[in-house]
Amino acid sequence: MANKRKKKKETIMTTFKNWSVSILLAGAMLWGLQGYSSSSSLKFAQVSDVHYYTGQNNTTFKMIAESPKLLDDAIEQINGEPNVSFVMFTGDLIDKSFEKELSAFLPHTQNLNVPWYFSFGNHDTMIGGYLTPRVYMDMVNKYNTNYKFEKSYYSFVPQKGYKAIVLDTIIRDRLTSNGRLGEEQLNWLDNELKNSKKDTVLIFMHIPVLEPYNSPNHRLLDADKMEEIINKYKNPIAVFQGHYHGAKITQKENILYVSCPALVSYPNAFRMITVTNHKNKVVFHIENKETGLKNVQKLAKMLVFGSTIYTGEEKDQNTTITIKK
Repeated sequence: MANKRKKKKETIMTTFKNWSVSILLAGAMLWGLQGYSSSSSLKFAQVSDVHYYTGQNNTTFKMIAESPKLLDDAIEQINGEPNVSFVMFTGDLIDKSFEKELSAFLPHTQNLNVPWYFSFGNHDTMIGGYLTPRVYMDMVNKYNTNYKFEKSYYSFVPQKGYKAIVLDTIIRDRLTSNGRLGEEQLNWLDNELKNSKKDTVLIFMHIPVLEPYNSPNHRLLDADKMEEIINKYKNPIAVFQGHYHGAKITQKENILYVSCPALVSYPNAFRMITVTNHKNKVVFHIENKETGLKNVQKLAKMLVFGSTIYTGEEKDQNTTITIKK
């Protein structure tokens, strides 16, 4: 009788242990799945300074006569990339601010397999001319159903956990390559960031808040005010810039500054960025995608003085950067 009670007790203990192990394993698997599902990736292309031109002559360092071919090559490469969410043109889509130039540029974008957006560049609109920001945006909307914004600066949510903010850095009351955001836009940016503290924020602009190299005639005149605003927030923030035609990547604590090379001038490249949002960190994988038109690129290199200022170092071209939350 004692042996039977002992065996029964052992059977109950064994069953309890098995159930305990099963519950622990199930919990571990559930935790693992939750950890996996909490990671999400967003992939997009940054194309800057296309300087599309319908004419036949190149300038001293811009291959504007080849700009249609360079644009088509970039679009073909982007279409060949899997899982791209959107394309962002960070300014100077056209070289001459005339309606005919934008009308020639826009049909090319219809070949993109994904949505596209843009920030204004200093070459995109004309002082006192017909191609105002309003006319420009209305023309874009006819070819781009995703672009339905009322202002030249705007925000959107490309995917849960991410906020995209597009700024307008262009001065339009005089002819200049400098830029300015102004108090109204800075206040709007502050409010956008205030409402996005739990998101990974992606800011796109033409004239950079952080220069890739020194150029007083191309600076953002109120860059210090923008830095003061974004430095208040501790969530991961990445700023994608153009204008200088140079590649540079700089991290300042939770803020990443990415300057994009120009499509129209050496190294005739664009960026492909994959952002992976984990529970405790965000990983930015940044790739430099050079044009497949190697004869054009070779000539472009001959036209620039000191090519490394535009290509940057290897770490400015292809890199992976982790920002802790």
